[in-house]
Amino acid sequence: MCELRCLRLLAFDEAQNRVLALAKVVGRSEHVGVMAATGLVLARDERARVDSPAFDASMMDGYAVRAADVTDAALPVSCESRAGGSAPTMALRSACRIFTGAPLPKEADAVVMQEDTDREGDLVRFRARPAVGAFVRHRGDDLHAGDVALARGTRLGAREVAMLASLDLCDIDVAPSPRVTIIPTGDELRSPGKGAEHDGASIPESTSGALGLMATRAGARPIIRAPVRDDATDTRRAFEDALGSSDVLVTIGGVSVGEHDVVRAALDACGVELDFWRVALKPGKPLAVGRRAGTVVLGLPGNPVSAMITFAMFGVPLLRAMQGDSRPLPRTWRATLGRAITRPPSDRLELARARWDERGEVVLVEQQTSAAIIGLCLADVLVCIPPNIERLDAGATVDVYSVAELGL
Repeated sequence: MCELRCLRLLAFDEAQNRVLALAKVVGRSEHVGVMAATGLVLARDERARVDSPAFDASMMDGYAVRAADVTDAALPVSCESRAGGSAPTMALRSACRIFTGAPLPKEADAVVMQEDTDREGDLVRFRARPAVGAFVRHRGDDLHAGDVALARGTRLGAREVAMLASLDLCDIDVAPSPRVTIIPTGDELRSPGKGAEHDGASIPESTSGALGLMATRAGARPIIRAPVRDDATDTRRAFEDALGSSDVLVTIGGVSVGEHDVVRAALDACGVELDFWRVALKPGKPLAVGRRAGTVVLGLPGNPVSAMITFAMFGVPLLRAMQGDSRPLPRTWRATLGRAITRPPSDRLELARARWDERGEVVLVEQQTSAAIIGLCLADVLVCIPPNIERLDAGATVDVYSVAELGL
């Protein structure tokens, strides 16, 4: 039964769902400082402890007044309120000089911004009567005490860190970071910068560092191993070692059907049960997914673009789901094609590299092969070309993934 599943070309959506079904939250939550939490996921709801704002405050530099007191006549200025100070007492039928963020006197119900006033010594005139509540940020406008400010499963970026700090929090509970081991494979690989030391058609290994960065951005703790040659014994030994110390094992290359592709056999020898192999996706068809005990295995294609795109579509969502992320899958957006697209008949979803043009439409870049990293560098988006579609006309609406959001 497993062999039949592995041989079938799995639809993209089904493959994503199967990968997410393998995700289990790893370990117990961790207590970290708010400023060290960027990229991590909240392990519990964070609620407001007090109303936010905690007091009625001015949104402008100007004068606090009781709106009903404002007429054509000038009002005396009886007090001043500054940010960080206590709210003063404002005399009857008077105004209070007030600054942005300062507490509103309890006798006032509006603020007139400075540009709409004329100051004459200790008197101030108003060019128009304000509405009650004008330029006042009322207590509890943003949050009431007990409200959920950020929900469990929220991934923390700069704005969320600012929110947590505004709640007067310095430490929070976050989901633990999955341990990821990345192992590139192939006789042809060498370390970058070592070209002069090698003969023949060796190539610099360019993918593992990119995947490590993507994993880190997804909140994981990656370890990148040195490339393993296409030797069954060496490959099995490297995999066995990684399986015992990782939540996710990512292999690069060697999952196709060539005589020197030893990854699948090595995984099988290590007791990894494949859930599926081969996805109806271009680039990225030879994707192998399985698990052994608590470790999920992703066998990625060897070409750099294929590996990075499949990791963005399957590996990153897996890592996010393992942290309880409430939105593990990447979002799609709608865009308009600037030029027609034609392609040979295909039963696979194609993620074509494209850029924004000066009209705000998307056009494909020239370099579309799965080995051309330059095509990915030139791209702003990945255009989704559905299976069995041979032509999309200029002006057609298409789904796209943002390359920046994917972390590519």
